[in-house]
Amino acid sequence: MHAYVVDDSKTMRMAVSKLLSLLGMSITEAVDGAEALQKLQAEEAKPSLIMLDWNMPEMNGYELLNALRADELYNDTRIIMLTTRNEIENIRRALAAGADEYIMKPFTDDMLIEKVKMVLPELDEAEANTE
Repeated sequence: MHAYVVDDSKTMRMAVSKLLSLLGMSITEAVDGAEALQKLQAEEAKPSLIMLDWNMPEMNGYELLNALRADELYNDTRIIMLTTRNEIENIRRALAAGADEYIMKPFTDDMLIEKVKMVLPELDEAEANTE
């Protein structure tokens, strides 16, 4: 499985990428929505998961979320917003726009892993098959 981690914070990209790698995922990182969209359009295979910050330069996470959900190629891609925007209205907007889950920063490793497994239950199945 492949995941994108889209966040303008290098530290956050590294932390999230490390956790997703522990789940057996390969990772592509992007510093903003515009870079992520460019990389996504250049790839033939679509990612299983996109972890998306809201506040970024160029193209923010909400704009990228809307662009992806408008393209049927990404219907099966799970998108988790991972952001400091904790107002209920922002959560509603993101979920209404097609985000599968919403995680507020700061978060724990266990919280992130739980949400990822919630939207990608096949990760749990793969883990069970290797035990």
